[in-house]
Amino acid sequence: MSGVLFFDGRCGMCTRARGFLLRLDRTGELTTEPLQVGGAAQRLGIPESRLLESVRWLDSSGAVYAGAEAVNAALSSALGTRLPLRLYRLPGVRGLQEAVYRWVADHRHRFPGTTPYCESHPVSC
Repeated sequence: MSGVLFFDGRCGMCTRARGFLLRLDRTGELTTEPLQVGGAAQRLGIPESRLLESVRWLDSSGAVYAGAEAVNAALSSALGTRLPLRLYRLPGVRGLQEAVYRWVADHRHRFPGTTPYCESHPVSC
């Protein structure tokens, strides 16, 4: 499963999570881009006003996932197995993961992170 993970490049915790996923990448197929990159909203098919609501995954077929599902898709790509997405789709798991994701996303600026991607790669943002 190949695709692109779009993350908040101005968020240190999001940048740290991106780095973690890249370190797990066994396949070399995981690509990431900050949500701040020009044309991201158009590529994802969402309004600019909703762009920073959640992490997004754009897979090679053109399907777009958001939130915990996007994280599971990126993890599946990195590990080379659909197991994370299969687990996510089990009854009860989706709701729990989405609730945890939403809470973390809403409080992401309170978590420890690293230098935000857009600060260390300003040309990309």
